[in-house]
Amino acid sequence: MIFKRWPFGHPTVLVARLGRCQWALLSILLFVLLGRAVPVQAQILDDSTKVLYGARTTRVIYEDDILRDRTEGRIIDTTLTNFPSSRNWYHDSTFYQDLGLVGTAARPLLWRTNTQLGYRLGRNVFDRYARDPATIPYYDTKSPYTFFRFIQGSFGEQVFELSYTRSINKNASVGLAYERFASNKLYNAISRSGLVEHTNFLLFARFQSTDERYRALFNYSNVRHQAAESGGAYYQAATTQQPADTVPEQLFGYDEEISRLTEAANTEHRDGIRFVQSYRLIGRGLTAYHIVDFRRQRNRFLDDFGRVPQGQASNRDLLFYPVALLSRAGTNDKAELRQVENTVGVLGRNELVNYRIYARHRGVSLSTHRRIEDPINPLPNDSEPYSNIFLGGTANFRYKIFAIETVGEYALPKPDQGSKFGEYWARGLARLGPLTGEVLISSYSPTLTQQQFSGNHYRWGQKFNEAKYTYDDGLGLKNTNVQQLTVRLDQTLGQHRLEASGAIVNITNLVYYNELGEPEQTSDPLGQRVLTASVRHRFNVGKLFFDNQAHATTGGEDDVEGIRIPGLITNSKIYYQGSVFKNALFGQIGAEVYYQSSWKPYDYSPSTQQFYVQNGFTAANFAVADAFLTADIRTVAVFLKVAYLNQGLQRDGFFVTPYYTTLPRRFQIGIRWQFFD
Repeated sequence: MIFKRWPFGHPTVLVARLGRCQWALLSILLFVLLGRAVPVQAQILDDSTKVLYGARTTRVIYEDDILRDRTEGRIIDTTLTNFPSSRNWYHDSTFYQDLGLVGTAARPLLWRTNTQLGYRLGRNVFDRYARDPATIPYYDTKSPYTFFRFIQGSFGEQVFELSYTRSINKNASVGLAYERFASNKLYNAISRSGLVEHTNFLLFARFQSTDERYRALFNYSNVRHQAAESGGAYYQAATTQQPADTVPEQLFGYDEEISRLTEAANTEHRDGIRFVQSYRLIGRGLTAYHIVDFRRQRNRFLDDFGRVPQGQASNRDLLFYPVALLSRAGTNDKAELRQVENTVGVLGRNELVNYRIYARHRGVSLSTHRRIEDPINPLPNDSEPYSNIFLGGTANFRYKIFAIETVGEYALPKPDQGSKFGEYWARGLARLGPLTGEVLISSYSPTLTQQQFSGNHYRWGQKFNEAKYTYDDGLGLKNTNVQQLTVRLDQTLGQHRLEASGAIVNITNLVYYNELGEPEQTSDPLGQRVLTASVRHRFNVGKLFFDNQAHATTGGEDDVEGIRIPGLITNSKIYYQGSVFKNALFGQIGAEVYYQSSWKPYDYSPSTQQFYVQNGFTAANFAVADAFLTADIRTVAVFLKVAYLNQGLQRDGFFVTPYYTTLPRRFQIGIRWQFFD
């Protein structure tokens, strides 16, 4: 197996888990950190030994700022409020359904209208943990800036991040970053062996000319994600020590339980290079820009144990998988997508209006490999290349409390599909003071994985073309169409801030994975209608702060075709904050409670890396209460947290995915250190 034992609590736990390549990258980063200490000491102090540099002298710049021709940058976030919350440890802090542990496969829990058009792989269960090259932060620093974050839990969950950036001169800066997410096995985990290990190495640089007419951003990212697949908890037979497990409520023995899979693992590698440059042709009124983006994603599912009962020759009598199409001895499915995009456009802005117009070409190639080829229907390893051409733009108008914003993109029809209409999405909104009305429409094609897949346990959409020696799409899936109307309110009155929204979403031809784990399209010509309502209220009474939010949904019930969404999700936080020791230490103490109503969650297929609809397992409603203590001493922040404090009050655990339980009560500690010198 690819994971070795990891004894939690040993002081060398991080060293033991870093590979040779990762150590080389981390050593370079540490060498840069140590090597810069001496020459900058004279810069950060004046004659009265007053610190000159800090959070307010270090600015964050994003690609979106360049594409809006904004030069002032943003202040670094040093607040404590979201530091202990586990949702904010990742690169997407929205609500997700996962497999209960850090770094496991995950999907958005609430409805999210897709705006990604064209050819795309469609394996996104690890997106939450990978940095998006288009949202990488760059820095404008007057002094070297270092960010360090480390979070450790008593069941082996871990988050580690270390980044360093410094300016070469006032017009250029470079930086390095290393990140790691990890967790241990929960079932039959006496040895505390590793379940997930995610590493991300990032190199980034920023440059602008002295006259600020030319700007450039560059980043290279290298992501490795390894996840052992447990398949969830398995019912144990009776022993002399304990009776048999017969119902889900008896599966909360955690490390006393056994997993349904023992030798299965998913590995995902992502590499990316992104280069953005812009040049002002006529002041801020007309700027030309160009973006080149290369991405490679490789996915591999490996299971060396076939899970076929002894004495049964049929390849359909599997304990976990529906069928073995190629081999009952093991599975080794692979896929690799390479994508190159080139975008050219113009943009401009003034005090009232800003706009952007662009054209983009995407070239995609997809290759698949299997351990054993099907002798009857052989699959070529390399598919024909795909390509898309996109046209898009934005236009915004703002005057005092009134604003109109429009944005959209159109993908030209694909010749291989013979369609007269392409794909598109468009959003228009009008804002008047605290009120906003928004209309969003979208029409997008199925992903490449939804159109065709061939592996040891699943195969769909394959019609072999002997003349071209390729497979054609055999499912005939249509574009999914979405129309969404949203109304929002964002009002601040004194110590109170209220954010509320309501949306009506109509969805036709939705492509989803059915109860067999295979793609299917909804059949209702009128489509499904989803209604959502969200509210968040933040206020304080003196030094006592409250943050309450709730999300209600109708249209995602068990009897709705293709859609599963919990009816109610709430998250409430209360904390007391203040300073002590003559304001030398700032702290918070409080509690956070998450609640989710009963629903039939999506099940998960490890071999296809897809969540699919199921109707045989109902997850009961549950609440999780956490208690935390945070403290901030100048540039150092720490937290102590007891997670799932209420375990045992109502039940001993809960399911987030069928037969996947989350961690029991545990202790977590975290530290965040920001150096501005």
